[in-house]
Amino acid sequence: MRYLMSIMSSPESEAADYQVGPEVYEAMAKYNEDLVKAGVLLAGEGLAPTAEGAEVVFNDGGVTITDGPFTEAKEFIAGYWVIQVSSRDEALEWAKRVPHPPAGSGAEMKLQLRRIGEPEDMDQMPEELKARERELRNQGY
Repeated sequence: MRYLMSIMSSPESEAADYQVGPEVYEAMAKYNEDLVKAGVLLAGEGLAPTAEGAEVVFNDGGVTITDGPFTEAKEFIAGYWVIQVSSRDEALEWAKRVPHPPAGSGAEMKLQLRRIGEPEDMDQMPEELKARERELRNQGY
């Protein structure tokens, strides 16, 4: 089963002057290497600040686009990993190993873990569409 682990940021960590120390990059590189060695990492990326993004809202058949930053939200997805594991417990074990602020720093970091839905999870999805979805996934997406 696949899981998405997303690290959440805050407006403070998205500020233009926010800097990440080299020790954080080293810890993340080590963690990513561990995921690869275990054969569970499918994808993972850090995301640029919301100032470089856009929000697309669909409402009543229309589309509204608002450029970032998104100041109304309190937290954002800062980066993510997609992992393939055998159980929720294994996913939680990997989530607990994500580099995080050390004890005594007072800093908080939030990570969300969510299982990625598979076509088999969608009871109302016609079998033909499930087959098309599986075929697309077999092609490498």
